[in-house]
Amino acid sequence: MPDFAHEDLHSGFVAGVDEAGRGPLAGPVVAAAVILDRQAVPDGLDDSKKLTARRRAGLDGDIRQSAIGFGIGICTVEEIDELNILWATMRAMRRAVEAMARECAHILVDGNRCPDWRWSSTAVVEGDAKCLTIAAASILAKEERDRMMVRAAHDHPHYGWERNKGYGTQEHLDALRHHGPTVLHRRSFAPVAQLLLL
Repeated sequence: MPDFAHEDLHSGFVAGVDEAGRGPLAGPVVAAAVILDRQAVPDGLDDSKKLTARRRAGLDGDIRQSAIGFGIGICTVEEIDELNILWATMRAMRRAVEAMARECAHILVDGNRCPDWRWSSTAVVEGDAKCLTIAAASILAKEERDRMMVRAAHDHPHYGWERNKGYGTQEHLDALRHHGPTVLHRRSFAPVAQLLLL
């Protein structure tokens, strides 16, 4: 279970940052930054992938209500295709930190590298399973992106985004072949790019 061990290595406000949506064929990549109030940490914080959808949705509301600060950063499909998914993810993370109403002394970033930014930061591999602030960020990022994809599914009903959230499931791939790509499909990703060549 995640704890505050990594956060305790730093003084002042420590934020956790994580992203959702690096792998899908459609939709934006979304990052979140969170500074937790240690006196009001929601029960059951964990890596978003380990939580049920219902539990994640409940914790999303709890984090937003109790956190000292949080921010959401989004990188569009156009930016993903222009920059590539790695640099788009880094941009989304920077936007998430910039969106926080509170300045932080240090940032813990999920993964093996930090964005090129002005803040002191540390990359933590599997940080969403180790650090409570990153776990909280993983939940906000996942919930924010999932809501975006469910809304997008109303405008593009053939692809099952309300279920697959833009990931390359068989349902999504079959619909992509049958109906072609939408404006929300990442043209730089191989399954989409290959269809555009047909």
